[in-house]
Amino acid sequence: MIEVLSDYELDLMRKAGKLTAVILSELRKAAVPGASTKDLDDLAMQIIKEAGGSAPCLGYGEPPFPAAICTSINEVVVHGIPSRKVILKDGDIVTCDVVAELNGFMGDAARTFFVGNVKEETRLLVERTKEAFFKGLEKAQIGNRIGDVSHAVQECAEGYGYGVVRELTGHGIGRNMHEDPEVPNYGKAGRGPRIVKGMAFCIEPMITMGDRHVILGNDGWKVSAADGLPTAHYENTVIITENGPEMTTYEEGLNG
Repeated sequence: MIEVLSDYELDLMRKAGKLTAVILSELRKAAVPGASTKDLDDLAMQIIKEAGGSAPCLGYGEPPFPAAICTSINEVVVHGIPSRKVILKDGDIVTCDVVAELNGFMGDAARTFFVGNVKEETRLLVERTKEAFFKGLEKAQIGNRIGDVSHAVQECAEGYGYGVVRELTGHGIGRNMHEDPEVPNYGKAGRGPRIVKGMAFCIEPMITMGDRHVILGNDGWKVSAADGLPTAHYENTVIITENGPEMTTYEEGLNG
C-alpha cells in the first residue's frame, strides 16, 4: 500500500532529509586517498548520533547489514560493506548510500564521489547518472505515473550508451526505509501508480558504463557490474507537494 503523508509528516521528512544531506556533505570531504571506507562509516554514525537519530541500515536484512552506510567502490553498484581494510585510492570513485532516521521518519540519498583524479570517462558516467536522476525528477509531477519517471531515467542513461540496472530499484519511503511503490530506473511512460500529493519516494539511477548485468558477492550484499566496469549511483528522497516535487536530501552547494 502506498502511504500518503500529511503536511506535518512531510515536514518531518524534510528534517530527516536535511540530516542525510549534511552527512553526505561531510562524507564528500572525507572521501580522499588513504581513507578507509570504515572511516566514512564511523563519520556518518557520529553525525547521526549527535543529531539524535538512528541508522536504519545497521542490522537490516539477512544477513544483517553490519554498518550504518553503504560504501561501493568503482564496479560495485550498491551495498558495499565498509571495512578498515578497504582503502580509497587516487582515481577511485566511491558511492556513499546514506539512510538516516530522525523523529520516526527517513531520509535516503546516495552520491558517487571522486577520489582524487579520475578518468574523464568515469567523470562523465557520474555526471550523466546525476543528469538521469533530474530527468526522472522532472516527471515526478502530480497526475503523472511512476512509469513516466522510470522511462525518463532510462531514456537519458541509455541515450549515452550506458547500462541501466534492472535488479535494483528506487522505492517509497516514510516511516520505513523501503515502502511501496517500487520506482524502477526503466519502464514505459504512462504505466504504474499515479503520483499524488503527499507521496514520498526515492529516485535512484544505478548506471553501468558497460553491460547492465550485475552479480551478487559472497557476502550476500555487494552487487557489482558483471563486466567489472565502473558504475555510478545518484539518489534523493523526493516528496510530492502542491508545488511539485521537492528533494528533502538535496541542498545546492551542500552536497549536490
